[in-house]
Amino acid sequence: MTSIRNAAAAVLLAAGLGLAAAPAAGAAEPARGPVPVPAADLAQARGAVQSPAVLDQLGHFFARKGVPQTKQLTIGAAEEARAASEAAPRLAGDTVPVYTLDPAFVAGTPGAPVARAEFTASRVVSADGQVASVWTVKQGDAWRVVNIASGGDEGDYAARAASTGGGTAFREPQLNAWYVLRDGRVLPLDDEARRSVGASGVTLAAYQSLVRDRYGDKLPGSAYDRAGKGGGYRPDAAGEAADGGGGLLPAATAAAALGVTAIAGAGLAFRRRRAGVRRG
Repeated sequence: MTSIRNAAAAVLLAAGLGLAAAPAAGAAEPARGPVPVPAADLAQARGAVQSPAVLDQLGHFFARKGVPQTKQLTIGAAEEARAASEAAPRLAGDTVPVYTLDPAFVAGTPGAPVARAEFTASRVVSADGQVASVWTVKQGDAWRVVNIASGGDEGDYAARAASTGGGTAFREPQLNAWYVLRDGRVLPLDDEARRSVGASGVTLAAYQSLVRDRYGDKLPGSAYDRAGKGGGYRPDAAGEAADGGGGLLPAATAAAALGVTAIAGAGLAFRRRRAGVRRG
């Protein structure tokens, strides 16, 4: 799969979506769900994906079948250009916010949401049926495309959450786990999440305890972080090596655009990902 994710440890991103910050420590509010991304912002993010430059990039992404531009194709430039034109990329479905586990929730900050908006994702399909997810973040008053990822996990998991009873889908990237927050419980949406919280899920309080145990000593500003070990941690050491990607920006540029903070890593890499939602 092509996604912004460190090969050794996924990162949590402060996406710059202009959302409210978590309440300060000592507040009396209980932990809650993420702050929703306004519909107007989602519309603007979608508009950024529809720009001619992005659609041209998508055409080449599909023509290359997701192979990074740094890697040689067996076809020539003229054939690639023709295939890019024939790909005729088009948006399909809604542009959705993508919520990621919030470091303040991990730290136990009173009132902190379980997750916060990291970026938005728009599903795009090609004439031959390929699917990609285009990621956008807000910088100042404008939305900017920062990555193209093969497959459509972001929209697929949001749709799965909606079809199984509603709630807010979010991810714990260190485990590649997707959950839905529903009625005060954290429920699994994929195999990784089931291994994390069980088939029936856990209460929000139990989940907070779980992630505090996993990452509490690895938060930004911790001794672990100050020692420069943020790029080498995973609860499960198994991982896939980075193999390039089809992003619109180099990894370092995308990191700067997103304003990175980390629980378990500080460095971005583009890599392929398996298309579609994982079944469990």
